[in-house]
Amino acid sequence: MFHPVPVNASAQSSPPGGSGLDGTARGERPLATFRRVLPTDWDDQVDQFAIVKLDGGGFVRGWNLGAELIKGYTEDEIVGSHFSRFYREEDRRRGVPDSLLASAQRDGHVEDTGWRVRKDGTEFWARVTISAIRSDQGQVLGFVKIVRDLTSEKQAADEQAALQRTFAHDLLSPVTALRGYLDLLADELPADHRLLRLASEASEHLVAMAQALMTDAATRPERERRRATLDLVARGAVALVLPGDSTGRVVFGRMDAIPVTGDVLGLRRAVANVLENAAKYSDDEITVETYETDEGAVISVSDRGRGIHPDDLHSIVEEGERGRFADPHDGGSGIGLASVQRVVTEHHGVLRITSEPGVGTRVTISVPRADDLEL
Repeated sequence: MFHPVPVNASAQSSPPGGSGLDGTARGERPLATFRRVLPTDWDDQVDQFAIVKLDGGGFVRGWNLGAELIKGYTEDEIVGSHFSRFYREEDRRRGVPDSLLASAQRDGHVEDTGWRVRKDGTEFWARVTISAIRSDQGQVLGFVKIVRDLTSEKQAADEQAALQRTFAHDLLSPVTALRGYLDLLADELPADHRLLRLASEASEHLVAMAQALMTDAATRPERERRRATLDLVARGAVALVLPGDSTGRVVFGRMDAIPVTGDVLGLRRAVANVLENAAKYSDDEITVETYETDEGAVISVSDRGRGIHPDDLHSIVEEGERGRFADPHDGGSGIGLASVQRVVTEHHGVLRITSEPGVGTRVTISVPRADDLEL
């Protein structure tokens, strides 16, 4: 925003109706000044985004350089055409263009991501925002549509999903064989054999992980949302990470059964990553708790290990970052806490890490209660 700056007394004492040194009329608002000095062809200087001006009926009335580059039409070719021309035939039959305009008129703006059609018939993956333009009396005069071509990002995401599906499929083969071997062992061992039960639970978790990877790749970004209690999520993570050593390493403190709704497998995986770090970087007891605060449901994992350097606390959740106390012999690649952060963010939660070198580390994961999400 531009503000006129007085530089001397004579400039400050301009007569009423005069103008300042920058050409700003006395009493003129800074926004009005900005609009007045803005080049009339400012939108044509924006070539990374398509800026399309529509009238109240959805017909094109303005077209910038970015729109020409992305969609392929010159301004002379497209002005006067209905904007539904940019949509797939099936989307036009479903009434998608008119529905988007109605939403923008009702709510002020609407966002949509999907396939759009260029002049030559090729399709591109677009992120679209349509905003209603109103008169001082509130009447809709038209719309401004801003479009960004995200085709390259879409292709990269599709390739990643394909790779993920392949990995999940390849993972299922040896895990299925493992479960077959466990079934054979079950014929030779007592039905209540503790180690056999733990091995079976671990194999079931691996199968669930592989299936979740395949589901995630097929339905991204939506994941299956289920209801569970946070204490069971925590206990499941402990059973996964320390199945034969939990009685000696893990101390369960307060374990409240707080209901949560979300990607339960993802939450368990996040807690498991935190537990793996605690087990790796400490030789003493690990304390696990679940309780409730004003923020929602909380899982806390505390250890008495080497700790994290104070200067690393903010960056330790970044992918590939292991901190300056990490030892090459520890193993790991620095993606555990980064994945925890992603899961927590997806659940609209908060990840907190406090640590003192040589004393230990405490990690808390806070996510909304299921009851709060249902309000």
